[in-house]
Amino acid sequence: MKVAIIGGGPSGLFLAILLKERLADVDIDIYEQNPEDATFGFGVVLADTGLSNLRAASPAVVDELARAMRFSDRHSIVSHEYPITMKRPGAGGGAIPRIRLLQILQARARELGVRISYNQRISDFSAIDADLVVGADGVNSLLRGANEAGFGTRRHSLTNHFAWYGVEKPFPNPALVFRKYEGGYFVAHYYPYSDAMSTFVAECDHQTWLDFGMEAMTQEERQALFEKIFAAELGGYRLVSNNSVWRQFPVIVNDTWHVGNQVLIGDALTSAHFSIGSGTRIAMEDAIALAEAIVSSPDDVQAALQRYDAKRRPEKAKLISASEASYNWYERIREWMDLPTAHEFVFRFMTRTGRVDLNRLREQYPNLLAELTAAGVSAPAGPHP
Repeated sequence: MKVAIIGGGPSGLFLAILLKERLADVDIDIYEQNPEDATFGFGVVLADTGLSNLRAASPAVVDELARAMRFSDRHSIVSHEYPITMKRPGAGGGAIPRIRLLQILQARARELGVRISYNQRISDFSAIDADLVVGADGVNSLLRGANEAGFGTRRHSLTNHFAWYGVEKPFPNPALVFRKYEGGYFVAHYYPYSDAMSTFVAECDHQTWLDFGMEAMTQEERQALFEKIFAAELGGYRLVSNNSVWRQFPVIVNDTWHVGNQVLIGDALTSAHFSIGSGTRIAMEDAIALAEAIVSSPDDVQAALQRYDAKRRPEKAKLISASEASYNWYERIREWMDLPTAHEFVFRFMTRTGRVDLNRLREQYPNLLAELTAAGVSAPAGPHP
């Protein structure tokens, strides 16, 4: 079988690795439009539960990733200028520099005989000589874009505005800070991913964007504004820009997962909102499902694609449903930030996706639930988000 993978990110590389580890004679080419040494982005987070799923598929690779990760079992939420820190279940989340994640996956793929071509922007996908063409090229997928009618692509943009930065400060643990400032509603989400760096996601709602005239600001002015608003957390450090473009999140859904010999995985298939912190893991789990389907029918591409769709679609629907609930919660951030207490805000935040209820709080976050109960918010007041 000849497989062409469009996109040399985590999901495309992981798919190639899984296939070569199971089908030694499969012929694989990866085509990446960016240069090999492109360092767009900062840190990537993989929670311990997600790592367990990935490790089961490729133990050696994921163990190497884990050795390069910085783990934290604490997470802080600041609302009303009041910090609440909770202990995560298990080992917590592991963060790794995106470039290091790619390097580890690239090295293993090459070791297995996968060919990786960089600076390759393909426009005619029908001309590719392959039995299977995989779109692993992210939210702006060129493969999907060439046939959106066939894939049944639906899209819309959220209203909040955000940008990804770095900061040369290794924060002690991940945190979310929700801050009102001069009538605006702002959010900072930061987490350490090395001994010297942290990711810093800056966000505000659309009304704040308008009120502060941010559309007319330069990129430098927007960066300076967030450095001022979150000066207490930054402690004198400046934000680091690296392709840190302000945008509104694109919600991408495809009703049809495969057309002919073409198939989509990861954000090319369905975009997962960054607020659930699982986008990379979801994409890599798509790769696992597709690899398993191909291995089960290596001589019948259509049977493999149908199996991939049938098995993965219901599993992914649950994750995307959580993503949708989370981003809809953030779209109403003013309502939640206007709640009277930090404890009520945290309860609403923790239960926003519907995947965490009182029983799960009791099981996984007993200290947090005790603190919420003592503050009088052991049950939600008003309609549930």
